[in-house]
Amino acid sequence: MAEELMEEASTAAAAATPFQLQFDKPIPFQIKMAEWNPEKDLLAMVTDDSKVLLHRFNWQRLWTISPGKHITSICWSPDGKIIALGTEDGLVLLHDVENGKMLRTIKSHDVAIVCLNWAEDDPLSRPDKDEFLSYEDRTTRFFPPAPVMPRIGGLSSGDTGLADENEEAIPEFCSASCQRFNILCSGGKDGCVCFSIFGIFPVGKININKIPISVESSGKRNYQLQDASISKVSLSRNLQKLVLLCYGKLVDTNSLSHNYETAALHCLYLDTSIFFNRKNELHQVSQQASSIQDLVEVVRASISLISKQWSNAMNLFREKFSALPNLIAAHGAESSSEDEFLSLLFGTRTSPALHQFLASSLGEAGLKRIAKAVDSAGREIRGVVSEHLQPAVEIISFRLAELRGLARWRSRFQIIGLDEKLIDGVTESIGMLVVQVERFSRVAATVLYLFQNFFTWVLKCVKILLNEPIDQVPAANSELVVIFLKFLLDKDPIKQLLEADERIDCDMDTARHVEQLVVFGGFTDTHFLERSLVKQFNELEDSLKEAFLMPFTTISSQIHCQGLLPLYPVTSADTLSSTCTLTSISFYKDEDSQPEESSYNLTGYVCFKIPDGSLNKRNCIGVIKDSGNCYTTLSMASLSGFLLHMPDEYECVDLSLYKDNQIVLLLSERSPSDSPGRSWMVMLQTQSFSFTPLSRTSPSNIYSLQKLAALNLQLDTDYGKVRSIPHTVSAPLAVSESRGVACVFSSRRHALVYILDEDEDEDEDEVSDME
Repeated sequence: MAEELMEEASTAAAAATPFQLQFDKPIPFQIKMAEWNPEKDLLAMVTDDSKVLLHRFNWQRLWTISPGKHITSICWSPDGKIIALGTEDGLVLLHDVENGKMLRTIKSHDVAIVCLNWAEDDPLSRPDKDEFLSYEDRTTRFFPPAPVMPRIGGLSSGDTGLADENEEAIPEFCSASCQRFNILCSGGKDGCVCFSIFGIFPVGKININKIPISVESSGKRNYQLQDASISKVSLSRNLQKLVLLCYGKLVDTNSLSHNYETAALHCLYLDTSIFFNRKNELHQVSQQASSIQDLVEVVRASISLISKQWSNAMNLFREKFSALPNLIAAHGAESSSEDEFLSLLFGTRTSPALHQFLASSLGEAGLKRIAKAVDSAGREIRGVVSEHLQPAVEIISFRLAELRGLARWRSRFQIIGLDEKLIDGVTESIGMLVVQVERFSRVAATVLYLFQNFFTWVLKCVKILLNEPIDQVPAANSELVVIFLKFLLDKDPIKQLLEADERIDCDMDTARHVEQLVVFGGFTDTHFLERSLVKQFNELEDSLKEAFLMPFTTISSQIHCQGLLPLYPVTSADTLSSTCTLTSISFYKDEDSQPEESSYNLTGYVCFKIPDGSLNKRNCIGVIKDSGNCYTTLSMASLSGFLLHMPDEYECVDLSLYKDNQIVLLLSERSPSDSPGRSWMVMLQTQSFSFTPLSRTSPSNIYSLQKLAALNLQLDTDYGKVRSIPHTVSAPLAVSESRGVACVFSSRRHALVYILDEDEDEDEDEVSDME
């Protein structure tokens, strides 16, 4: 009877609580990560076995993918069109929201990527003076749409950095990414943070184990982190500050006696104002560079497809014609295949070996099969060159010319590392590649024409041999046949151009002509025609890497540490795991900022659970607020915080900062395993709590939070909204700021979606029965 009354009371409380339960659905899998789409009613989830699932708000499943790698982190692009997945082996996988297909694989780290954050430039943060600096991509004025990836059947995954099966991946991805300036931040287990504009163009990397750290009240001592592992990163919406949570030891580099041997969770504040101050320049360079990199992949895929098609045709050709040398040897002759065909061309009779080869071994059907294979490969090659390869190199050339013009504006672009000399070198390389593609097209056309004439002549010979003894050789263009035999049977010009290490011989007349063209074009390399097409492409890639490394290095050197706040010491190895760390970081517009202001400062909030026993606290969460601006070194005067003690009978399962300075807590009852427990979701206003300024008097007293008295959380409406959940819950808690909903996962494998925002008038008198 008592249990029935308790169940009725719990049910009544759930019905009266302010959060509306949208639905409760059973799920046949265990979820370890979940993120709401920032623009659509979509929830992406990662299961324990690293499957990625996408569901609508009504729990309709759209698709499921298995990337084949251990997924360690997940986030959405700001426009909600791309899902970024971090893997255990340091890859970032970008997938299309429409169908789950992979758009790009990026090798950002050498270790597991434990956190991802994708931040977009907020238009409200732009000063009015930026309006005239807006950049127009002129490529579409002069060129048709960029070529797509050719279909490459049979290539293994990883031969290119893009999806092989989704030929529309490049144009869709680029057009979506370049609409507004955005940066993808990824944090590695080794303490490295990487920054990629549009998620694809790497623009910076820092190692928090190597950057100098300012610790207030430490005099002239220099500090560094040691053995640091990143837990979470968050870039502010105005791109000026990166807040980073990491585990590690704080080391005094001047005196070993002041080192702190105990690992701790630290809150690190990094100055990333270079992204804000130079976002116009970075946007222009990144837009061109990312498009160039996409087109480079088109070139790579095109060359791979051409090489594959031609190799298949030539393998069949050699397989069939390899029988002739064996027949010549079997008949005791000492001639070569070339000699036999020349004798047939200029003589009156065939040798027994050639007669047997043409009439029996090869035959009319075999010859037609070879001719069809070569003709098919020729058509495929011509199509790939005209529709993919040639347009790609021409648009790359145009985009590099745009970058070359920007590089000459040194006062604006030198500060982000755009080097004029390096871009000049890349421009020369692409100019030579354009010539190489044109040469390849001419050589391929000539070779295919020779093949056609040779097969036509041999087919006539075969037909005559099959019908009657040959007394008269069929008419042929003897000059073309001789050229074919001289070059094709001995050396394959198309294969030469597709080999990376092949050296191409040029006659004297061609060499002099090339030198004149090079001087006329303003280039410096007069020997590029001695290189193959693939070799020239490789040189273009090398020069591109060198040129784009300069902005990467320059930007990295301008990201500085503003300050560090040690939060709490860590003694348990389990706590060092990012999956066990309950943290949330968010930025809100300053309360005193006016709505009409064109730019504004953001207040950063960090919410975290303190492990039991650390700082002599139990069942507590901490909230830190940084109200300082982004242009000065972090001051302890700008930091304040409070601690909140949960009811002892409950533990905090997960937490998340929410819009309008709110915190959502997920609490679960500490109950014996044989009895069902109750859970609660609590939404608190940070403004309802008193923030205490943080201070310290000496470096030895590094944990400022230890001095804060923990406030006791009473689960009633005086502190916020409370909802009873009829299941024992587990992490993760997925909260959507744009949609105002939260998804909770129960230990009974149920997914519960609650609507967090509703009319306050309906709930002002409602009180939970939880004491």
